[in-house]
Amino acid sequence: MIRALLVRGMLAGFAGGVVAAVFAWIVGEPQIRAAIAFEKGHEASGGHEHVTAAGGHLHDTAEVVVSRGVQETFGLSVALGLFGIAIGGVFALVFAGFYGRLGALTARPTAALLAGAGFVIVGLAPFLKYPANPPAVGKEDTVGDRTVLYLALIAISVVAAVVAAQVGHRLAVRLGGWNATVAGGAVFVGLLGVAYAALPAVNEVPVGFPAAVLWRFRLASLGTLAVTWAVLGLVFGALAPRCLNEEQPVQSAKAPTVTGS
Repeated sequence: MIRALLVRGMLAGFAGGVVAAVFAWIVGEPQIRAAIAFEKGHEASGGHEHVTAAGGHLHDTAEVVVSRGVQETFGLSVALGLFGIAIGGVFALVFAGFYGRLGALTARPTAALLAGAGFVIVGLAPFLKYPANPPAVGKEDTVGDRTVLYLALIAISVVAAVVAAQVGHRLAVRLGGWNATVAGGAVFVGLLGVAYAALPAVNEVPVGFPAAVLWRFRLASLGTLAVTWAVLGLVFGALAPRCLNEEQPVQSAKAPTVTGS
């Protein structure tokens, strides 16, 4: 069963990545083009170096290896497709661990609940502290540090979610399901608040960069994550019941046999 769930999770994740790529191309690419236009304008205004898409500085003689057309179509689709497959596989394993342990929830609501939790824990929580940046924002010499901080916050968020779930489970008998869930959520938010305060802030937005472009790009990035998780949960919820034997064929009721005396 695990193998069947894993395959379905990867398929659902791939579907989520494809839909997210379409969303990112429609909503996010205009903001990336605006950021690149700012970058070129900054370079033309007298700068001897320009900012790369990764946020660093290169000399004017740097060559563009991959064209923007390839990046925003094939590259975007491949990146999000692989990302979707990866999280889909992990999602299937997590689903296998939780299935049947969330009361009377069947596969579809369990998948929806876990997808929502995954978006909050892995997507929203680290994004609120370290949001995505468009081209021309960020410095090349801090890329490694920013990546480590982002991954560290994801790990902290996962640990905080596990602790919160344990607290909620222990309090369920004494406080009831709803109050225990609220208490667990408060623990999760509190632990994240401590992490937000302890981790360093990152603010590398260049002077004069359009605030509207930055805001719209970050909203598009968050929307891309939301679409990925939403499609993953919906598609997996539709595929999983077949290998869990939840969908049984409806048998026609036999008419009662009337016997005469």
